[in-house]
Amino acid sequence: MKIFLIAGEPSGDRLGAALMAGLKDLTPGITFDGIGGPLMQAEGLESLFPMEELSIMGIAEVLPKYFPLKRRIAQAAEAALASGAAAMVTIDSPDFCLRVAKIVKASRPGFRTIHYVAPSVWAWRPGRAAKMARVIDHVLALLPFEPPYMTAAGMTCDFVGHPVVSEPVATTAQAAAFRQAHGIRPDAQLIAALPGSRRSEITRLARPFGESLAALVPQTRDLRVVVPTPAHLEGHLRSLIADWPGQPVILPAPDVATRTAAFAAADVALAASGTVSLELAAQMCPMVIAYDMAPLTLWLMRRAALIDTVTLVNLVSETRVVPEFIGPDCRASAIAPRLLDLLGKDSTSQDAAMALTMDRLGRGGEAPGLRAARSVLAALPR
Repeated sequence: MKIFLIAGEPSGDRLGAALMAGLKDLTPGITFDGIGGPLMQAEGLESLFPMEELSIMGIAEVLPKYFPLKRRIAQAAEAALASGAAAMVTIDSPDFCLRVAKIVKASRPGFRTIHYVAPSVWAWRPGRAAKMARVIDHVLALLPFEPPYMTAAGMTCDFVGHPVVSEPVATTAQAAAFRQAHGIRPDAQLIAALPGSRRSEITRLARPFGESLAALVPQTRDLRVVVPTPAHLEGHLRSLIADWPGQPVILPAPDVATRTAAFAAADVALAASGTVSLELAAQMCPMVIAYDMAPLTLWLMRRAALIDTVTLVNLVSETRVVPEFIGPDCRASAIAPRLLDLLGKDSTSQDAAMALTMDRLGRGGEAPGLRAARSVLAALPR
């Protein structure tokens, strides 16, 4: 059996790799074609082209890449149809993946299409579910409240759990060892700065993040900063944060153990909006979320928004304890005081919300990658 997979960014690469591992456990001899990053390639995928070409977010940001992306869409669809795969699993990146699925379905209506990560129709543009149902047969949902939205639109859907719950929780000893390994004193105030996994995000957020950190220096003791980043963006990141305070420790493509230890070692995190808030919550690292985007993208998203928070910890826990600063609010004068608040007092309210979030995402159950694999196999044509 063969499965054709498409992932377009690092978070999708992690999902795809776990899914592939689960499928290999359940179906020995299974093979894969498609597009993915280093983690999926380690599981046996030879990527059709570099996944990084698809790691673009935002309407205004995509426009300059329109024609190259259109060519890649056609190339991916042609490869999927020629692969002989039993199904195509597209992972997140809906702007790219659903266009590929549209071409595939138009050419071969019986080709089974599965999408991993339900669109956030509970947040904005609810009509996306019905539109997606024209080209997708089955959905794998990361959040427990999503399946009813998908089934109402005409697709089958399983909640498979979020992969963050299967990652190890770093111990106190591992957190201390991380500090020691990187020359960070035990009593230093360590901030994990996470300005995103896409070039456009890092470019836009490096300045307000750096200014926020600089504003903390007079009011903190021995401020240090750790910055994980995708390997292919390391050089770009280094050039953008050269003037950051805190002697930043850059972690290019850290493995899971290093990343979790870094988050556990940090006193607080300043992070871009996205899945990283869940990764921080798994390590019980209190956080402030900040994000900015092109003015046109921000205006369109705000007009379509159905929710009052973009932070997944707030949504899953049904609280609003994680502060967030979006668009014009993404500035040091707003962000720095909240970081100081978290550095200067306990984070009991965030602790409770983070623990509840992990429980609701499936902590303690079967690994999400294996649950996703079972769901994929069950959705294949009989």
